[in-house]
Amino acid sequence: MSISDVKKSAEQRMQKSIETLKSDLSKVRTGRAHAGILDHVMVDYYGSPTNLSQVANVTLIDARTIGVQPWEKKMLSVIEKAIRESDLGLNPSSQGDLIRVPTPPLTEERRKEMVKLVKTEGEDAKIAVRNIRRDANESLKKLVKEKTCSEDEERRGQDEVQKMTDKFVSEIDKLLLEKEKEVLTV
Repeated sequence: MSISDVKKSAEQRMQKSIETLKSDLSKVRTGRAHAGILDHVMVDYYGSPTNLSQVANVTLIDARTIGVQPWEKKMLSVIEKAIRESDLGLNPSSQGDLIRVPTPPLTEERRKEMVKLVKTEGEDAKIAVRNIRRDANESLKKLVKEKTCSEDEERRGQDEVQKMTDKFVSEIDKLLLEKEKEVLTV
């Protein structure tokens, strides 16, 4: 393993941390409706837990309402129950073969809770990035012990890993600010 391999591996892992953060932040509810809110809702499909998107078509009806159209009529009540029992605080109602899921406007208190949740997600991502930096630095030290690189090369490698870490941490901060602004916008 070389210094460039260590840096490349660290960068890829840090990028995955950013992607995970983006995915986690997309699940945080804002004042507007979006189909991604229901992504992690699991439905009992003939005895096995199945993702909602695999048993129904999820669309936006308007800015505050999500439409869920099951592919099988008998799944209507099961999907409605799964949405109601999820931790999202939504109250679906069926109209014919369509389930309407209105998203209530967030209260100021709930918005502040959401901001705390966003900050927690961000801090977890930063910790992940810093752990990757630590692993990369340990790998660089191991290369010096194995005499496959000099101490100067190791120091340069550690500096580059630190710059990479700073870049990813600032990207995380930027994502958090955007999401915070989105959550607090009424």
